[in-house]
Amino acid sequence: MSNIGMAVKKHERVDVADVLRGFAVMAIILLHSIEHFNFYSFPDTSQQPEWLNFLDKGIWDGLFFAFGSKAYGIFAMLFGFSFFIQDDNQRMRGKDFRLRFCWRLFLLFVIGQFDAIFFTGEILVLYALVGFILVLTCRMSTRWLIVLGSLFILQPICIYQMIRAGIDPGYEIMKIESGPYWGATYAAQTSGTFMETLRVNLWEGQLASLAWAWEHGRLFQTAGLFIFGMLIGRSGWFRREYLNSWGYVLACAILVYFPLSGILNMIGDYVSNTNFMTPFNILVGSLTNLCLMMMLITGVLYAYYCTKGLSNTLSLLIPYGRMSMTNYVTQGIIGSAIYYNWGLHLQMGITGSLLIGICIFLVQWWTCRWWMKSRTHGPLEYIWKKATWAI
Repeated sequence: MSNIGMAVKKHERVDVADVLRGFAVMAIILLHSIEHFNFYSFPDTSQQPEWLNFLDKGIWDGLFFAFGSKAYGIFAMLFGFSFFIQDDNQRMRGKDFRLRFCWRLFLLFVIGQFDAIFFTGEILVLYALVGFILVLTCRMSTRWLIVLGSLFILQPICIYQMIRAGIDPGYEIMKIESGPYWGATYAAQTSGTFMETLRVNLWEGQLASLAWAWEHGRLFQTAGLFIFGMLIGRSGWFRREYLNSWGYVLACAILVYFPLSGILNMIGDYVSNTNFMTPFNILVGSLTNLCLMMMLITGVLYAYYCTKGLSNTLSLLIPYGRMSMTNYVTQGIIGSAIYYNWGLHLQMGITGSLLIGICIFLVQWWTCRWWMKSRTHGPLEYIWKKATWAI
């Protein structure tokens, strides 16, 4: 029988995932902007008005409470979700995507290295390294994936360190001496030329970034979020009919968040052992951020599916989300050109930096709307896709 006219089996694009992706990248640019893209150099604020000092602190604390680790978590979870869509599309065509995804991860590593030339805090290299967990686990049963993903989220290294510190008062957690690497990157950002900054960013900068990810539990957290993103794709939880299930997720997140937050804030008054407190803070801090992240996701899903006005507003983020990689990489290029010595070396306070971040987002958003009117992929997304299937 002829196959002419038969539709190729594939998943339809999930618009709400693009909304979430756009929301996450928007939040990331705002955070990176007030951080000066990992260049913590700010002008003297002792002479500025008290109201501006108050505003600076409110913006810093407010943005990090709302988006710190949450935007990153959403972005990581959607990476696992996208892998499932790609893998399942190929499976429905009778093909195995796993080996090609390994090649795709290598390409992501190369793109991440390009991003790292400009911005030491980029995450694509980490994604490329941790992403192999998806290849290794994607054929496991849902039950075992839940177990494995939960194990990663619970930071097994931190639990081990807490137990050791509780049993042995002389135990000391292993620390990576990343201070010299951060010192080298700061020196390049402060006074280096572009070529000097490039060299430092690609070596000391990458080592510092990966060391930070290890010491702050990002490696295990990323692996867990990748797996749960893949599970969301497998179960179809981003579809409208699963909104009630997200209501239960929201309730659980709220119930877990408040006691964990309370314990996190008060335990320091009773426990002084830093070898216990350091992993404890990483573990409980990551869990409280995870709860807040689930609240954000649930809020976006309900707003998108249940409220027409908010749905129309959130839909404006769809083209921005579809070009998330292009936006993420170009943020680092623009930010380093604004704040680092090789560029404008702009000395700006937190409030002004936020306004710059908003401007960068608006320019990117407008560009995405224009670009996607006649195209299906952003520039880097297109290159990544073509290179994936080039061999």
